[in-house]
Amino acid sequence: MKLWGGRFTKKTNKLVENFNESLSFDHRFYKQDIRGSIAHVTMLAKQNILSSDERDRIIEGLKSIEEDIEKGNLRFDDSSEDIHSFVEAHLIERIGDAGKKLHTGRSRNDQVALDMKLYIRDGIDTFKELLYELLSEVLHIMEDNRSTYMPGFTHLQKAQPTTLAHHFGAYFEMFLRDYDRLVSTRKRMNLSPLGSGAFAGTTYELDRDYVADLLDFDTATRNSMDSVSDRDYLLELLSDLSIISMHLSRLSEEIIIWNTDEYRFVEMDDTYSTGSSIMPQKKNPDIAELIRGKTGRVYGSLISLLTAMKGLPLAYNKDMQEDKEMSFDAIDTVKSLIKLMSGMLSSMKFNHSRMEASAKGGFTNATDAADYLVKKNVAFRDAHEIVGRLVLYGIEHNKALDDFTLEEFKNISEVFDKDIYEAISLKTCVEKRNTKGAPGLEAINKEIEDSKRILESLK
Repeated sequence: MKLWGGRFTKKTNKLVENFNESLSFDHRFYKQDIRGSIAHVTMLAKQNILSSDERDRIIEGLKSIEEDIEKGNLRFDDSSEDIHSFVEAHLIERIGDAGKKLHTGRSRNDQVALDMKLYIRDGIDTFKELLYELLSEVLHIMEDNRSTYMPGFTHLQKAQPTTLAHHFGAYFEMFLRDYDRLVSTRKRMNLSPLGSGAFAGTTYELDRDYVADLLDFDTATRNSMDSVSDRDYLLELLSDLSIISMHLSRLSEEIIIWNTDEYRFVEMDDTYSTGSSIMPQKKNPDIAELIRGKTGRVYGSLISLLTAMKGLPLAYNKDMQEDKEMSFDAIDTVKSLIKLMSGMLSSMKFNHSRMEASAKGGFTNATDAADYLVKKNVAFRDAHEIVGRLVLYGIEHNKALDDFTLEEFKNISEVFDKDIYEAISLKTCVEKRNTKGAPGLEAINKEIEDSKRILESLK
């Protein structure tokens, strides 16, 4: 059934019908379409545009359609152009002429805008739940690894020693910002477009704010033209999902590196690994690699929608139908990425001794050696030069700073004394760093307690 056709004398070309249809992908928001229609006819009856009997028959018919879809008794086919015409056709079939009044006072333009907003709003709520689970897993790792020493890196070169708790604390902050962005996007988009018509409203005396309230929106949109042509909320969501994916990809990259034989910082669980068809010894981090790879796919959805929207005049244009498939794909993809990352982290084993041994190499305590000299009244720039010479000597003689004799220290600077060994020990290098956000035990304990409170507030 078509919702249009009175002014046409020829059948639509079959190729055009196939190209134009959207039921094959927009059927997924049948719940939102039915919910919006129930709110719409409830308002129409309140405004005496429909009778209470017509309202009740329509609502009963809509609920029966939803029930039959969910039970598998009603299947989507190619007889309808989109989910709106599918629902309306089956409603008329079930209740007769009263079903033809369902569309009174609205257009498919404001209807699809409503359905998409309801669907995206539900999707954001799901993402918040998934991110909460991921944040909980990251916090669990932090709690268990407050004193698990490891090297910190800049430029992928060993820089200074830190702890695994401190390292994962950075990801807690990333995923928390992701959560906050979704909250902000949801708040900004929570305005009902229903009642905007094609773009110029309607002559019926609709109560748009009443419908908005029925559907848990904050209020109705202020401009009917913007209401049907706005896709900013989708662009925001796709941006949010792209950033989430980027964070997941960064963590995946580190897991892939840490899983190599050269690092051996982590051991992937068999349930989140795969093997090789030819090399029997292999245990590949394919899930982490796929998370990293699928991030580009999510970016593609954002760029595609930005490109589709960039040249559109007001108000509605059919180009906007392209918003659905790319948004649905990004939503499905990122849901899977977050779930997989949570599962992968919960099953992963960390090699504490290997991490600590690695932290002791690569002169990660060089900065602390320079700080030692500064505390002995050596200017920092001079201290930097002195320790640079120490490192060069260590490289030439294949020795870590901890293994230098006191004589070797003094050959480069007489300022060094036997207390240098405590000053550059791994424990001192980490534990003495207790400024806010640092890896020292006092600072990381505070960070963990704050993170617990934050997480509790998200429930």
